[in-house]
This record gives sequence, C-alpha cells and structure tokens, in this order.
Amino acid sequence: MTQTQKTRNGGCRCGQLRFRLTEPALFTAACHCRGCQRMSGGAYSLTVAVPGARFAVTVGEPVIGGLHGDDIRHFHCPHCLSWVFTRPTGMDLVNIRTPMLDDPSGFMPFLETCTKDRLEGVTLTAPHSYEAFPPMEEFGDLLAAYAAGPGKAG
Repeated sequence: MTQTQKTRNGGCRCGQLRFRLTEPALFTAACHCRGCQRMSGGAYSLTVAVPGARFAVTVGEPVIGGLHGDDIRHFHCPHCLSWVFTRPTGMDLVNIRTPMLDDPSGFMPFLETCTKDRLEGVTLTAPHSYEAFPPMEEFGDLLAAYAAGPGKAG
C-alpha cells in the first residue's frame, strides 16, 4: 500500500451490512437533486466515489432500494434499510454515502451537483458547483484537480 492509500471501513446504521474501501478516492460530492434529498431525508447526499476494485462489501448482502431502473442501482441494508452506496450502470464506480464511513473525516465535498434543486438557505463551500451534473468532458480535469488538490482525504 502506498502512502496515499488507506483502508476505511463503514456500514449501515444497524451494522448488519459492512464494507471496506481503499483510498485514494476519485472525488467527493454533495448532490442536491430531489431524489437524493428524498432518499437521504436531508438537504443533499454526500458521496465518496471510488473505482469498483477499491470497494468491497465485507458483511451482509445489500438489497436494491430507491430507483429500481437500469441506469443506477442504490444499495441498502436489508434490515435497517440505510442507503449505503450506489453503482451507476456502465461505470466501474461506487458512490459510497460519506456518513456511512466509520471515520468520514477528510472527505469534504469537492463537487456540488444539481444546485438547481438546492433547498433554500442551504450553502456549501465545494470548490466546483454545477446546476446539474458536470459535463462528461470536464470529468478528466475534475478528477485530476481532486487528486492534486486540498480537500481530499489522506
């Protein structure tokens, strides 16, 4: 393991679903979309994105919740129904809900997405903000900036 790699553990509220991720993360984000608001019960959801190979469920078997379509799969604990992580279809990426980490320190939002749906009075200090999702052609530069800049964990 290199200096920038670090293993973190996390799990659902009841502890019947546990996972492990290995840093470095690709990026962190806060999503203000109405779907994330409704699923999280908050003003936004927080995400730590890692490549699929850096994530593993270590205890339990998650179930699909939230959207049940082909575009995105939201995984929940089958017992307490906590929303733990998301896998976008067609990408080798896992979006882990930041509060589900045992130690979420160091993962400040780098991207703020879907600000057009932001609830009144909610402000964040993410260095990159988008009314919807960032255009795909900008992701390479965003990933490089996250990897090189302050605000990343590690």
